[in-house]
Amino acid sequence: MPRRGQKPKKVMPVLSSQPVRAKSLLRANLERPRAVIRSRMPNIKVFSGTSHPDLAQRIVDRLGIDLGKVVTKKFSNLETCVEIGESVRGEDVYIVQSGSGEVNDNLMELLIMINACKIASASRVTAVIPCFPYARQDKKDKTAGDGKPVVEPVLKNNDWKFRSRAPISAKLVANMLSVAGADHIITMDLHASQIQGFFDIPVDNLYAEPAVLKWIKENIAEWRNSIIVSPDAGGAKRVTSIADRLNVEFALIHKERKKANEVASMVLVGDVKDRVAILVDDMADTCGTICHAAEKLLEAGATRVYAILTHGIFSGPAISRINNACFEAVVVTNTIPQDGHMKDCPRIQCIDVSMMFAEAVRRTHNGESVSYLFSNVPY
Repeated sequence: MPRRGQKPKKVMPVLSSQPVRAKSLLRANLERPRAVIRSRMPNIKVFSGTSHPDLAQRIVDRLGIDLGKVVTKKFSNLETCVEIGESVRGEDVYIVQSGSGEVNDNLMELLIMINACKIASASRVTAVIPCFPYARQDKKDKTAGDGKPVVEPVLKNNDWKFRSRAPISAKLVANMLSVAGADHIITMDLHASQIQGFFDIPVDNLYAEPAVLKWIKENIAEWRNSIIVSPDAGGAKRVTSIADRLNVEFALIHKERKKANEVASMVLVGDVKDRVAILVDDMADTCGTICHAAEKLLEAGATRVYAILTHGIFSGPAISRINNACFEAVVVTNTIPQDGHMKDCPRIQCIDVSMMFAEAVRRTHNGESVSYLFSNVPY
């Protein structure tokens, strides 16, 4: 002890007598692998809307957790009411709701569920939207090349093409999700990938392509003698990617429309003679395009025709058109419920993509990269 008035002596730090061992212990602690959560994922809640409970159940089964409790009902005036049945304070919340069926009601239900979780102090709310609603309304339609109004005779024939006052509804939906309180979006095969730019929050756009490639190799024996066909010019990038990974050729069909959901003429670009033609598109609604395309391919000499679609909406006369068409199979994913469609049309087959969404949820929750899912199917 120093005497009163004396300054304490400075003591030099003593180095470890075994510095090499200390460094190796430190390195061992740093390189020790993190504990992997297998049986249970803490601080995560997954809730399902009413649009696709089967997909939500498959996701939680894959994750090894229980589906969150939520009650959804409508008042007598058809307003939507949502009650979250358990605490979400400080939790990482995922809400599974697809843009199918009664699209407007399901979208409103999703917004209310997001807001309910956000004001209940959830740490993060992620909207898992397998099929993004209003994705086809992603831009204003054409005007004349010089920006001037189109002349009247053209408007009479193709007036639907030139709606300069058309809304960009996909942007509106993006704003609504953000304002409701969503912190993150997980979706699959957006109709236009630029929709990701409508958001100011992170968007993970998964691809069905790895699952499609797996299905083709397992179910089409002659896939090496196939040709991948896009039913319109807009899907050329999608089919070239699949064709490159299968090491086969591709073709495309140029179509002209007179009215929405009604194709006027088609021109095939590519040689499909004596080959298995595989039509690939992101969605099919009334199926007029793919049915006309199948006829065109058979006329051009294709031996068999398959159609592979990410989102099978199948509205209006779609099912009867497929039944009367010349497809070997129409393959869709389960981003939209397909049980009813498969009963009405035996040609429709379904690829389960729940494992891709489950893995995206797991990786997002653990702060891992999801880019692995862009080219691989998790097992």
